[in-house]
Amino acid sequence: MRVLIVDDHPIVIAACEALLADEAGIAVTGAPDAASGFASFAADAPEVCVIDINLPSVSGLELAKQILGKDAEARIVIFSINDDPVFIARAVDVGVKGYVSKSGDPNDLVIAIREVGKGGTFLPTRSLRETAPVDPSYAASRLAQISPREAKILGLLAANHTLAEIAKLIGVSYGTVANDTAIMRHRLGVRTTRELVRLAAEIRAKLPS
Repeated sequence: MRVLIVDDHPIVIAACEALLADEAGIAVTGAPDAASGFASFAADAPEVCVIDINLPSVSGLELAKQILGKDAEARIVIFSINDDPVFIARAVDVGVKGYVSKSGDPNDLVIAIREVGKGGTFLPTRSLRETAPVDPSYAASRLAQISPREAKILGLLAANHTLAEIAKLIGVSYGTVANDTAIMRHRLGVRTTRELVRLAAEIRAKLPS
């Protein structure tokens, strides 16, 4: 697995390289800013990009948008000193699949890279615990941010289908449905899939067709 680390601190890139050195099948390259990070992504097509939010000139979230604009399937992990749930929500809205705090357990980065690299998601448990209580009006106001597939999944959840049933009905893998569900929970402000099902039933009439 090719992993691109974009961070303007050489010591952080070196630390990431050292952390991942013993991980079988992972090859790391580094970039110090958004421009070189985007160029490296375009040239090498890494399986996972690990991006710091606070890059010089162009933010990490803006770089994530640029990369996803080039490849909507790009797998991105934000690596930041800031683990405020607001920042995590912004990252999720951009389309990243993972968020790791630099102040947390270093093994979280390894786990996030592995998980996102195989198509999964990795979000801090703290951010999920601190998500606001279910608010249908808040969720309804954010429906424009969900994709047509996510809207379809919400509608099927509201009709009491399981994730496995939904995967068969829309012709994707169970993992894809589970990943989309995890992202929607965070985006719509709910903690669990059960709460998402209840919320979907409440806002079903407002779901995009």
